[in-house]
Amino acid sequence: MAKATERYPGPLVFGLDIGTRSIVGTVGYMFNKKFHVIAIQSKLHETRSMLDGQIHDIAAVADTIMDVKAELQRKTGQPLKDVCIAAAGRVLRTVTVHVDHEFEEDTDVTAEHIYSLELLGAQRAYEEFLKNNTLNMRFYCVGYTVEHYYLNKFPMGELLSHKGNHIGADVIATFLPDEVVDGLYKAVNMAGLNVANMTLEPIAAMELAIPKSYRMLNLALVDVGAGTSDISITRDGAIIAYGMIPSAGDELTEAIAKHFLTDFDEAEKIKFGVNTKGAIEFTDIMGINHKTDAKEVQEILRPTAGIIAREVSDQIKKLNGGKPVSAIFVVGGGGKVPVFTEILADEMQIARERVAVRGEEVLKDVDFKDDRVKKDSLLVTPIGICLNFYNQVNNFIFVSFNDSQIKLYDNDHLQIVDAAMASGFSNADLFPKRGKEINYTVNASKRLVRGTMGEGAVIRLNGENAPINAKIKAGDIIEVEPSTAGDPAVVTIDSLPEFKQSIKINVNDKTVSMPKFAEVNGQLQSGYYEIQDGDEVVMRDYYTVAQILDFMDISKEDDSEIYVNHEEAYSDMPVYENFNVEIEIKEEELVGDTTQKKAEEEAKAAAEKAALKAASEKAALKAASEAVSDMVSDMKKKDESPDVSAASSDDAASEKAGDTAEKTEDNAEKTEDNAEKTADPASDKVSGGKVMPDGTIEMTVHVNGQDVLLSGKKDYIYVDVFDKIDFDLSTPRGKAVITKLNGMKTSSFAEKLRPGDILDIYWSK
Repeated sequence: MAKATERYPGPLVFGLDIGTRSIVGTVGYMFNKKFHVIAIQSKLHETRSMLDGQIHDIAAVADTIMDVKAELQRKTGQPLKDVCIAAAGRVLRTVTVHVDHEFEEDTDVTAEHIYSLELLGAQRAYEEFLKNNTLNMRFYCVGYTVEHYYLNKFPMGELLSHKGNHIGADVIATFLPDEVVDGLYKAVNMAGLNVANMTLEPIAAMELAIPKSYRMLNLALVDVGAGTSDISITRDGAIIAYGMIPSAGDELTEAIAKHFLTDFDEAEKIKFGVNTKGAIEFTDIMGINHKTDAKEVQEILRPTAGIIAREVSDQIKKLNGGKPVSAIFVVGGGGKVPVFTEILADEMQIARERVAVRGEEVLKDVDFKDDRVKKDSLLVTPIGICLNFYNQVNNFIFVSFNDSQIKLYDNDHLQIVDAAMASGFSNADLFPKRGKEINYTVNASKRLVRGTMGEGAVIRLNGENAPINAKIKAGDIIEVEPSTAGDPAVVTIDSLPEFKQSIKINVNDKTVSMPKFAEVNGQLQSGYYEIQDGDEVVMRDYYTVAQILDFMDISKEDDSEIYVNHEEAYSDMPVYENFNVEIEIKEEELVGDTTQKKAEEEAKAAAEKAALKAASEKAALKAASEAVSDMVSDMKKKDESPDVSAASSDDAASEKAGDTAEKTEDNAEKTEDNAEKTADPASDKVSGGKVMPDGTIEMTVHVNGQDVLLSGKKDYIYVDVFDKIDFDLSTPRGKAVITKLNGMKTSSFAEKLRPGDILDIYWSK
């Protein structure tokens, strides 16, 4: 800016309003809190070097700028080197998106939750914008605002402190193309000027049309230009949204040209005369002169003005969250048509006096040194560009983000997150991320297990730790380490409640509890299997007969019979809860208790250890052994050919001895008495025994793998072999004495023997 001189008490400020149809230059200075305009100069573009606010011919625009600058230098007598400019609001692009966030449970919504939701909306809007951007331009986010909040999917005016498990928002974000900015900078530089400050045209207009003291109110400013109508919304002391519709003054001019059959320039003259009281003269394309009046022109413009007003009203409501604003200020040439403000008020459903053109009344505090300058709404934006210089905001600044220079549009509340977005830093890398989740089904019911939360991004501003919403300024150095993801979800089959439930089946009149089988994607899996994303888990509620035998460690013989609910079973036959299973089992094939093999083995090992170490247990075993010895002695005293009553007595004695042993140990093996064999003694003699002269019989049996000759009796029972073998019953060497006859356990020492019988006698381990 030019320095203060004796002629001007304050530094001169040079502002350029580079529009689609013309360029307007203003030079002035601030003194005693009042802006003084010393010169204004405008010039139409000689060619269509700009379209819709964007420069197409940079050299042509630069030439027009130089002409305006030269005239202003002549008027002020001062060289002009620095200039303030504004990017046209008509090149702004807006995107509206809906975003949601779901909590794991009902949660009190905090300011941080809301802030994260809004940032997610801004990031999503930027991503959506990039998908649909066909202009091959880089865009800056110059602002975003929330249209609606949602709590548990229902609209909510404010989320803070409410409780719910789901929040959402409709977010509208506004973007400015980088090419527009670069084009303006290059045209200015080619004209021999440096950019001292840059803002947006809607913001510049607000400098005059809506003072900061008004911005606490919910207001709208509409700048009806030539090609577009630019809109900005204020609330809570800030500009919350920008918008644009592609309809404005040129549509009004075209309506006049079509009605009166004139060219565009002649129609513009008619439009400018709409606010006059006298007759409006014009010449049509046939060269015929005509006269009309303002009232007729207004009626001609009413249909087109109505269309534009409806579009503006709809856009204002959209930017304001679906609600009308409290009042609307209109600037620009197109808005000067009287019918426009009336229709706009009706469309907005507010009082007509609350929609007004801002012109002379907002310029009353501006001192124009040239009395010939007419104060109207056309000057609001050019002077606003100059006034914006004194705020030193709404300019482009440079900051360092992770060692890269980033250009940002400074809207007076820039934060670290804005720099992150501009650099392309993912929003997901700013906040803690969950580890990978697992989606799966159990019995066709959907399940979800989430991973743990990771750590948030580490953020440093100028070397100091800072929050993501810390404000930034030009030259700041920002360093951001991406957030981390938590551990992935882990869930195993044995952690499922369904797996912990057991299936109870009755096997040989005993209840057996068996864990359920898990079938994952059609394959049986153990409880240690880690469920993967997309797995389909089915908890089978039955066992097959073959699986029951395998679980109980039973080997099925070819000639054994198995029944399920009293029906002959097959290997693949399913057995469900509370089914009855009958299995013909050879005793030696059972390993431990048939209910829980693993649990039984552990119990037996613990019992054995206790038996070896506990003196009381040894004494009890010895007592059991002595009982067996006494039983053997008693048996020897009985008649050598025991009758039925003797056998019964022996059985009772054997049972008593077994009961004694059973009481001395935990988890003792259960045995069953074999049925008494009823073979005829005579047939025994014929089958291998030798009858002696005294009528006794000699016969050989096999005891523990050795042949033993029995003699001196007519009949022999199990207890007789103890006279022929070396087996010490007085000193316990195990938990109990095990006796077998021909492979089958027996607890009766009165069991009759035949020639060739095989006997096994040993201590259990």
